[in-house]
Amino acid sequence: MTNVKIGTVQMSCVADKAANLSKAVDQVRAAAAKGAQIICLQELFTSLYFCDVEDYDNFELAEPIPGPSTETLQAVAAELGVVIIASLFEKRTEGLYHNTTAVIDADGAYLGKYRKMHIPDDPGYYEKFYFTPGDMGYKTFKTKYATIGVLICWDQWYPEAARITALMGAEILFFPTAIGWASDQDEETNQDQYNAWQTIQRSHSVANGLPVVSVNRVGFEQDGAMKFWGGSFITNAQGRLLYLASHDAEETEVTEVDLSQSDYFRKHWPFLRDRRIDSYQPITKRFIDE
Repeated sequence: MTNVKIGTVQMSCVADKAANLSKAVDQVRAAAAKGAQIICLQELFTSLYFCDVEDYDNFELAEPIPGPSTETLQAVAAELGVVIIASLFEKRTEGLYHNTTAVIDADGAYLGKYRKMHIPDDPGYYEKFYFTPGDMGYKTFKTKYATIGVLICWDQWYPEAARITALMGAEILFFPTAIGWASDQDEETNQDQYNAWQTIQRSHSVANGLPVVSVNRVGFEQDGAMKFWGGSFITNAQGRLLYLASHDAEETEVTEVDLSQSDYFRKHWPFLRDRRIDSYQPITKRFIDE
């Protein structure tokens, strides 16, 4: 299959976990009705973005994977014949938690999970308080419609993560994400930050010759102090924007992606072929100061 229809669900969330899951299921159905074959939900879509504070009570939001949310989504995936990419707060065991994305195939089969590798610790994003870094490495998943690679939010800034996932055979890179602006920030800074976020991910398309799908949440949270900037997008294998969501509205859209373009662009812009892998050993150092 060369053409794949990608559904993106950009939505706002509330404090009620069940309500968010129900809303996401409704939007999966809406995307499927528009012809979507692979549907990506945003990072931690069953809750508000709770990492703005260090609060032990928030660990109660976590669940096993597979578990209740994946069971619900597996039934929906099987019913609709769609692949679902679902970012969840995973409780691995007592006192051990991950920021994790589950992948469910079009027959409802649970294909596995990817645990977020890069964990931020910034004002309003205290993820190191909650999440243990992933220990499964980078992952690809062979679904009915395409072999997909999944990375999560902070991973999106790292060319190494995208490169390794592409080298593992991913035909599309998916990035469930949750990022926004401080509400008291000036507009120029807002645009600089959004442009940097979009540019680094589009560069993964160019460097690796494959489409990128980035799905962000939208709306005000943290008592209005944070505006999640939406702006979800899809690129083709050369980094051209195929779809761009607004900064303010909930959007469930379907975009057709031509996977055959990867071969064309990789032949004409042969970045993978020209890689000097014999010279890359220093990249494993923290800093080259000798």
